[in-house]
Amino acid sequence: MTFVDRAPSPEELRGVRYLFTDIDDTLTTEGRLLPETYQVLWDLNDAGIAVIPVTGGSAGWCEHIVRAWPVKAVIGESGAYAVFQRGRNVIFDYWEGEAVQSERQRRHLKTVANIIAREGLPFQIAHDQIFRLADVAIDIVGRPPAEVDRLAACLRALGATVAISSIHINTWIGNYDKRAMSERLLIQEFGIGVEAVPQLAAFVGDSRNDAPMFGYIANSFGVNNILSILPQLPHAPRWISSRPAGLGFADIGTTILAAAKKHKGLE
Repeated sequence: MTFVDRAPSPEELRGVRYLFTDIDDTLTTEGRLLPETYQVLWDLNDAGIAVIPVTGGSAGWCEHIVRAWPVKAVIGESGAYAVFQRGRNVIFDYWEGEAVQSERQRRHLKTVANIIAREGLPFQIAHDQIFRLADVAIDIVGRPPAEVDRLAACLRALGATVAISSIHINTWIGNYDKRAMSERLLIQEFGIGVEAVPQLAAFVGDSRNDAPMFGYIANSFGVNNILSILPQLPHAPRWISSRPAGLGFADIGTTILAAAKKHKGLE
């Protein structure tokens, strides 16, 4: 069976034209992009379904993806900016502006390092911090959930925004998140009216920082590895794949493609 509980019907997915997706442990499997997952990205692109990764990943990662993958745009650093390619130019559209967000990041990085030292917590700033333009990322792989939540609480107490993925705490100063930038991208860049979002968009994710997207996009999917954190989510995905990570995404993408093909055949 492709999905836990029930699979979506073709009628429920027939209008999907924009597929937003997390990357780490959603598209990737143990850190790698499997060939069958990458092929489904191309299949979606060829069918006219725009794929938009929505990630906590750094600017360097996002620029590579928008240049090399079959995607329409990338939302990076948990909504700090959207990245698209126009001709040979890569455009970064910041939530508030590059200078403002860069200065906030500079100050916040110092604050985060001081908190980790002061509290004696066994965390390190992520190795890709040098490639980030707006947020601060902290490695959490292998750390107990109680330690992760303690650090997150310290950051929130200072007024910072915190998002927790399967690999990082991402933290920043600002009123954006994955949902906010996705909504702005749909409306301002793609010209989609608010009332059309439930029919035209879908989302795939795997972790706590995807909850705003699960609450925003009705056609929401979780890959199977999300099951362990479902009780922690204020908004849960509508459907969950039977397979985890990139294999689950491949099943979800294939299901969306089949719905689009059936709908086209009925036109």
